[in-house]
Amino acid sequence: MKILLVENDIHLAEVIKVGLVEEGYAVDAVYDGNDGEMYLENNNYDLLILDILALNKDGVHVCKSIRNKGVNTPVLMLTVPNKVGVKVTRSDLGADDYIVKPFTLSELLERVQSLLEPKRLEDTPKLIAGDLKIDKVSRDVFYKNEPIKLTNKQFSILEYFIRHPDKVISREILKNYAWDYDYAEKSNTVDVFILRLRHKIDNYGCSIRTEIGKGYRLEINSVN
Repeated sequence: MKILLVENDIHLAEVIKVGLVEEGYAVDAVYDGNDGEMYLENNNYDLLILDILALNKDGVHVCKSIRNKGVNTPVLMLTVPNKVGVKVTRSDLGADDYIVKPFTLSELLERVQSLLEPKRLEDTPKLIAGDLKIDKVSRDVFYKNEPIKLTNKQFSILEYFIRHPDKVISREILKNYAWDYDYAEKSNTVDVFILRLRHKIDNYGCSIRTEIGKGYRLEINSVN
């Protein structure tokens, strides 16, 4: 899952980004609403986290702008306490949900998970590739009844492959899906993670094959 964070407090943005990345999300973080809109024009995101006080163009205006363009990506707004005692509603903000500063990271993660859950479960909570099964809710992976331990990032990559069996997936698509912009710029990022994932799942009902000059393909092995 990929998230765009627009937050004008650089320290808070870094804390949020690190917390989300540790949970397995790919995160692009910017501090300016105009930059946020630029990122949205060039990337696909599963969730937007917008600061109501974002620089140059605040979160409310960014949200209204993208909605007018037909972008229906869920929006979590980061707001400040209302000093005049007027209750703020989601409809006032144009967002799907909001959280008032200051908040704990655990509170934020709960809101993020709640907004992303419908997308994660849009078809079925479990995916199957041969004898390999993954549970999108618990993020557990099994070969028959044998558990396979994966990192959050490895799980995200495997989930993407299983959703696209026998399809060649380019390095660029994998980078855009599983990593934030800055990290994905490292030239061998995808290759390193694919190698590590191969060591864990090859001979467990699936293999990741390299298609030279094109990318990678998940091959479902025959079940004996």
